[in-house]
Amino acid sequence: MKQIGKDKLLLIGWDAADWKIIWPLIAKGQMPALKRMMSNGVYGNMSTMNPPYSPMLWTSVATGKTPEKHGVLGFIEVLPNNSGVRPVTANSRKVRALWNILHNQGLKSNLVGWWPSFPAEPIDGVIISDKFQKVSLDPNKQKPMAEGTIHPKALEEEFKELRMFPFEVTGEHILPFIPRASEIDQKKSKGLVPAAKIISENVSIHNAATRLLRTTNWDFMAIYYDLIDHFCHSYMKFYPPKLNSVNAEQYEIYKEAVIGAYRFQDMMLERVLELIDDDTTVIVMSDHGYESGNRRLLKLPKIQAAAAMDHRQFGMFVATGPNIKKNQKVFGLGLIDIAPTILHHFGLPVGEDMDGKVAMDIFKETKTVNFIKSWEHVKGDFGELQTNNASNLLSDEETMQQLIELGYVEKADVKTENAVKKTRCDLKHNLARVYLGKKKYKESRAILLELILEENIDLSPYYMDLITIGIEMGNFDEAEVYIEKLKSEETEVKYSIFLSEASILMGKSKFVKALKILEAAKSEGRENNPEIWFKIGAINHSLGKFEKAQEAYEKAIELEPDKAKYHTALAENLIELNQYEEAVDFALTSIELVKYQPKAHYVLGRALEKFGDLENAQKAYEMASRLMPKSHLKAEHAIENIEERIAQIDKSDYKYRKDQIVIVSGLPRSGTSLMMQMINKGGIEALTDDKRQADISNPKGYYEYEPVMALHKDNSWLHKAQNKSLKVVAPLLKFLGPKYRYKVIFMNRDLGEVVKSQQKMIGKNTESLPVKLFQSYTKHLNQVEVWKEKTPNVELIYLDYKEVLTQTDQAIDKVAKFIGVEMNKEAMKRCIDTSLYRNKA
Repeated sequence: MKQIGKDKLLLIGWDAADWKIIWPLIAKGQMPALKRMMSNGVYGNMSTMNPPYSPMLWTSVATGKTPEKHGVLGFIEVLPNNSGVRPVTANSRKVRALWNILHNQGLKSNLVGWWPSFPAEPIDGVIISDKFQKVSLDPNKQKPMAEGTIHPKALEEEFKELRMFPFEVTGEHILPFIPRASEIDQKKSKGLVPAAKIISENVSIHNAATRLLRTTNWDFMAIYYDLIDHFCHSYMKFYPPKLNSVNAEQYEIYKEAVIGAYRFQDMMLERVLELIDDDTTVIVMSDHGYESGNRRLLKLPKIQAAAAMDHRQFGMFVATGPNIKKNQKVFGLGLIDIAPTILHHFGLPVGEDMDGKVAMDIFKETKTVNFIKSWEHVKGDFGELQTNNASNLLSDEETMQQLIELGYVEKADVKTENAVKKTRCDLKHNLARVYLGKKKYKESRAILLELILEENIDLSPYYMDLITIGIEMGNFDEAEVYIEKLKSEETEVKYSIFLSEASILMGKSKFVKALKILEAAKSEGRENNPEIWFKIGAINHSLGKFEKAQEAYEKAIELEPDKAKYHTALAENLIELNQYEEAVDFALTSIELVKYQPKAHYVLGRALEKFGDLENAQKAYEMASRLMPKSHLKAEHAIENIEERIAQIDKSDYKYRKDQIVIVSGLPRSGTSLMMQMINKGGIEALTDDKRQADISNPKGYYEYEPVMALHKDNSWLHKAQNKSLKVVAPLLKFLGPKYRYKVIFMNRDLGEVVKSQQKMIGKNTESLPVKLFQSYTKHLNQVEVWKEKTPNVELIYLDYKEVLTQTDQAIDKVAKFIGVEMNKEAMKRCIDTSLYRNKA
């Protein structure tokens, strides 16, 4: 057992705190306590999760697990006996939190206001649950403190006196937040009511926290404040700069409210820091940010948890303490990393079933991370709730009303069965969105397909997610089906689907049509939507128009500089423009924003390799491979290539690769069937089904395999081609999976001959060559070279059809050397029939 008070750690949650607002205040000297922590510690972004709903997020902070594991799936829950709904409680959590584990290990914890923590669990320490500060606005409607609000119960009398009530808030309390409050006619406007409620509740939390800091011994303590989040939901519309549609008079009155909340939060931090010793490690963090620019929503749509649409991807993180680095920025932190990091701080093992990782970069001195299979399997006393009794946890009117006012939940249906059904559907939808956020598309889709069978429910949010999944999984036809269903759904909410429609067209390589949709959206006043510019960039990149792509990507970054995928895309594009140093910079910026994204590390590796820094390129590829070993196999192949280059293997001497697939490709009528025949006779078995019979255009056979034609939809059969040869037409090469090594023999032929041969084959005039077809083939040839450069598991040589016919020995030697095995060259040579060279340019 550990000694109480040694290695103490204090965790402070500031819901919705955002660096975009903090930095200007620090520059003005208006958040001195936080600035001092940053100077003496580490700071950085905190990545949120999808969906960004606070009870789900703070439970992930406390458990190190994502919501599908920990069980908290929204703001409200169904009563155990199905008799109604209530604000979410600790009963929804189905795994052990930090304080349960620390209790089992003989450590004492205090918890204040954590969301959700009601009913309080019987741990060694004190829990002031999130129900403590929730009181009625009406002084005549105050209720006794509910059973389970505080543990131990003996402290109830002492702590209930520390609560502040909204009706106790005076003008002096309000003026620091709203200096022109006296100008408000309170008979006509209720604009000060949210401020009074939010201030009183957070003062109650602070009073309880400082009392515990002064009077109790503890090892771990966590305090949660919703001050900033609730002020933002009530007053962010008035935050500078003024938005055009905001009333000018109201703007002048309320414009300092959000700033006042941040400053007050810093004052409370100052007091907390005064009450701890220098040996205590302190973490201040938020679960998400809050939109403060021109993308703020002034009116919330009528959808579930609409208020969360203003939540930004990145919150903030600051830590200081004896073993924390000084004045350093850290990168790649996520909410699920906090619990493992705190367990590691206390010298305890991390559960292998936790989704997060220990944030090793924050520590001065590091030690080996120890693991345990799961804390859920450990027997003993964990200070957990024993029952989930509905009778003493009836619906909390005050909390429900506040959630409704903030826009997190809709007003419950007066019919209990309807309210229960709606809540169950919302929770299932949240679970589907959790899987969607984790890119577990099949699991998400399965839940959504159940939900769209529900009756008397607005199905449009489910269709929106099914459209997204269809696009992400490449099922573009299915995505189109759900777009049509969405259009026919009767709903009060008008959904913008132009981005989805553009994505589907892009997925089908209909780039010009996609571009028209995006350009139309720009002309309709959406030119400040960064996703439009990102997709315009992606289209131009796909078309090989890299300069135009660069302009579009740069515009997207200008509008939304914290979007990691925009920086990755620009880095990838800059490689094509031979701007390798700049590509490295943008790839690194992307990784700084979100550390655990394999594509960004892979693109960084490509840029470094092109730049000539092979050592660091290898490290980048290795990181990409570690982050997604099963599906990011490109990185592993790139590592092999780097190792060979470092070892100075002569790439002109091609080596045989185990289980390689020999691909013969080219444009139609470029000699691919001849090359397949030669390789087959030379000793490499061809994967073919002989369904297309020989004819006058190809008297010796086509050597085709029917599933190749659907390669863009399904490439799961490619394992059948290992150690064999396979014919794949040029436009389909990009759909070869990353799992295998490919030796691609690309047949070149004069484009005039190719088109003329194809015209003859289909019975058209060979003297009139179609310009569009000619241009299309030229584009395909350019794209092959781009694809080769991007794809490390591919080796490619070009062979000229005429060369094969007229310089046969040299061509056969080149093929055999490339494939890397002994071949029957005489048998290959006997395949040549120069009489078949009929369609000359």
